[in-house]
Amino acid sequence: MATGTKRIPRAIREQQMLDSAIRVFADLGYHSASMDAIARDAAISKPMLYLYYGSKEELFAACVTRESGRLIDHLTSVAAGGEGARRSLEGVVEAFLEYVDEHTDSWNVVYRQAAAEPRFRAEVDKTRSVLVDLTTDLLEQNSRERRDRGLLEVVATALVGAGEAVADRVALRSTPRSVAAAVVVDLAWRGLSGHRATTPAHPSATTPEE
Repeated sequence: MATGTKRIPRAIREQQMLDSAIRVFADLGYHSASMDAIARDAAISKPMLYLYYGSKEELFAACVTRESGRLIDHLTSVAAGGEGARRSLEGVVEAFLEYVDEHTDSWNVVYRQAAAEPRFRAEVDKTRSVLVDLTTDLLEQNSRERRDRGLLEVVATALVGAGEAVADRVALRSTPRSVAAAVVVDLAWRGLSGHRATTPAHPSATTPEE
């Protein structure tokens, strides 16, 4: 009995297209990449690609949204499993740099290319804001001493910025991610050490210096 070609579910096909788009955008850059090249990489026709994503801009935006969401979900999961401020922070920073190291194409597209394009920068800024909030909560919830939320937000913002900066070196394999993670975490605690806490916050939590 003759059998036809098995139909790939739409959701799976969409993810395959995004995977191909990430590779092509990372290799050629947003402006040089073409829908033809992406369709070839995905082994589909260009009309089918346009059926799912109406333009290169729409496709790129979908890539940024998916990869940003994956990064946030990954770090949120890691943060939820940490114990103690320093250990939790170390875990999140290490997980972030591990993600960059293992998904360099994603990092290239989301944080290097999208951040440089005004039409996509809002999504990058939103992701950065979520990471700052996550880091601020992590510092606040795991600290035995109560510190001003505004101060923690400043430290978290600096930490996220430092993480992004060293992530480029990790992506280029110019700095081992373990070294980069240690430097970023050390900078965070040095930033807090010069500011006195106000009142005890969480008696059962470890202090930031632990």
